[in-house]
Amino acid sequence: MTAEKAETTASDAIAGTTEGPAAPGPRALARRRRQASVARFWREFRRHRAGVFGLAALVLFVLVALTAPLTVGSDVESVTDAPGRPLESPSGQFPLGTDQFGRSLLGLLVWGSRVSLLVGLLAAALSVTIGALIGITAGHFRGWYATVMMRITDWFLVMPTLVLAIVLATVLSRSLGTIVLAIGVTTWPTTARLVRAQTLAVESRPYIERAKALGGGHWHIMSRHVLPSVMPLVLAQTTLIISSAILAEATLAFLGLGDPTVVSWGGLLQDAREAGSVSSGDWWYLVPPGVGIAAVALAFTLCGRAVEAVLNPRLGVSR
Repeated sequence: MTAEKAETTASDAIAGTTEGPAAPGPRALARRRRQASVARFWREFRRHRAGVFGLAALVLFVLVALTAPLTVGSDVESVTDAPGRPLESPSGQFPLGTDQFGRSLLGLLVWGSRVSLLVGLLAAALSVTIGALIGITAGHFRGWYATVMMRITDWFLVMPTLVLAIVLATVLSRSLGTIVLAIGVTTWPTTARLVRAQTLAVESRPYIERAKALGGGHWHIMSRHVLPSVMPLVLAQTTLIISSAILAEATLAFLGLGDPTVVSWGGLLQDAREAGSVSSGDWWYLVPPGVGIAAVALAFTLCGRAVEAVLNPRLGVSR
């Protein structure tokens, strides 16, 4: 019995040694690769001091916008309950002065950041979605479809973006959705061009030919192989377009084409112009919204450049 037990114990030990721990499944491996990619991206991104500064500024702006109902209250837009006199200069009670209705400009600036950031993000998302869809499909199908799509893209490229946005904002109703639509449908051509070029480069690789030989259809090729390869380019392009979208929203609001029922930074500039702040020298009505627009646009641009440099080290952007 002792010999049999020893033999059984030895066989169990050998079996346990040969079997070892269970190998991770495909999903676990994919999760580990994604985590490693994110860690590597963040490690490279932190080396770009300008990008880190821009990211910190964006986090601050987002926190200010999200906490606006708690810090300044939702009644800051009310004209009837304005706490001050019209066009008061900065003081202890009103650090940035008041507007033409006696409302606190600091509260309006904080509340307006919500609209400007929201419109910028939604317009950039719409623009990148249209550009990526047209770029991937035009690079995949080619032929007459690609020719037609690229001629349409060229037409949008040569047309002034601001003029097209003004036309759309004038024809449609004055609302935030109209502003988002006007900016989104006029700023996608650059993304479409870049994505199409990247799609052509990806589809010339050998593994795409193997996927086609194994029976992969159009949707499989575009969604499983092309889209993951162009996503870094789309991400970098999104961060760059957001700053342009915020500037475009401010321009349209300054021209009086925004939603008059909401407060935005561009709308504050338009109100200051109507109140005659330029000629009367009420600088506190003009400077804060302009500085806010410039700061957010600069922060997104710095982040976009850093992301672009991480995803494409050949750019050689200074750190």
